[in-house]
Amino acid sequence: MQKRHQDRQLYFKEQSLTTRKYVLPYIQKHKSIGLGTRVLEIGCGEGGNIPPFLEAGCSVVGIDVSKPQVERAREFLADHPQRDQLSLIVQDIYEVDPQALGTFDLIVMRDVIEHIPDQERFMGFLKPFLKTDGLIFFGFPPWYMPFGGHQQGCRNKYLSVLPWFHLLPTSVYRRVLRAGGESDGKIEHLLANKRTGISIERFQRILRKLNYQTIDRTLYLFNPNYEVKFKLKPVVQLPILRNAIFIRNFYTTCAYYLVGHPDLPKLPAGE
Repeated sequence: MQKRHQDRQLYFKEQSLTTRKYVLPYIQKHKSIGLGTRVLEIGCGEGGNIPPFLEAGCSVVGIDVSKPQVERAREFLADHPQRDQLSLIVQDIYEVDPQALGTFDLIVMRDVIEHIPDQERFMGFLKPFLKTDGLIFFGFPPWYMPFGGHQQGCRNKYLSVLPWFHLLPTSVYRRVLRAGGESDGKIEHLLANKRTGISIERFQRILRKLNYQTIDRTLYLFNPNYEVKFKLKPVVQLPILRNAIFIRNFYTTCAYYLVGHPDLPKLPAGE
């Protein structure tokens, strides 16, 4: 298991660095982010993506179903100079009343959508939280990429660096994990990832079905987060692979999407 999976404050700092350097500028190409901007992060975890938005002057709401993670977020952000601009909530997003929470200029979901069951239902549920001129940022690893099953979190040092083995049939995958000494809890967690993992094509089908507008899309050969993790600069996917339907999933380590409300005045889609 990599150190960041045990040291959550290290993971928090890594998330902040990548969001500050890559995610926020990606969004700012299309929308001004600053004083008065209302931001909702769903699946905020320990809150690593939040500091750059607070520093930009935003009012931020972070929500996560995990109480321990939100408690760590409160701890890590307790001394932030803009802490009074942040609200952290422990709740299932489906239990939140959109009218009570209000609408947002920006919704952020980084490394979250691939963990959510019934993504079509969920993405439809987001619409009442989004202002008509608002945007949603999605960042996720396509399921078929080398570590799309998040098996890098395995305790077994060999399994944690073994690419693509999450694509084995479920029964075989379970046996391999058990033989590698993974706990029942870890196995169930990884099998849950197997049930919810999402491909580029399925994500795009959902966007079309729900009439969301794709404002920008970037597929990465090297995930921007690899810079802080492995000292590898982000590399955008090669055109020959970016346009190779389905095959691109195997070699795209991260997809960034900026999505507009269905009622947003039509804008040219980015690539």
